[in-house]
Amino acid sequence: MGIVLWVVAGLLALVFAAAGAMKLARTPEQLAEAGLGWARDFGTGPVKAIGALEVLAAVGLVVPPLVGVAPVLAGAAAVGLVLMMAGAIVVHARRSEVPLIAVNAVLLALAALVAWGRLGPYAF
Repeated sequence: MGIVLWVVAGLLALVFAAAGAMKLARTPEQLAEAGLGWARDFGTGPVKAIGALEVLAAVGLVVPPLVGVAPVLAGAAAVGLVLMMAGAIVVHARRSEVPLIAVNAVLLALAALVAWGRLGPYAF
């Protein structure tokens, strides 16, 4: 299970690092043109904050267990992603963006797996 947990955490880290970097590098208008219409509704500040949180979570999923310093932070990062994906599902549901709801639900489930693996009764 340890290898599965590392693979899932690594994939989540790649996805959220890329998504966060995109939100940090582009304006809400550019993001909306790329298919993220919700970004126009939120404005620059919240979009940049979401991007920064995604990048920090990506780092938090991998670095603490890798270096062996405060590995509980990986679980905390995963819980943060679960909460963020729950919020994203709500936003996309209100906008009737069904395909994005499915993507967020999968990411939520994967983040929940990492949180359980890092914080659960048999954490490793």
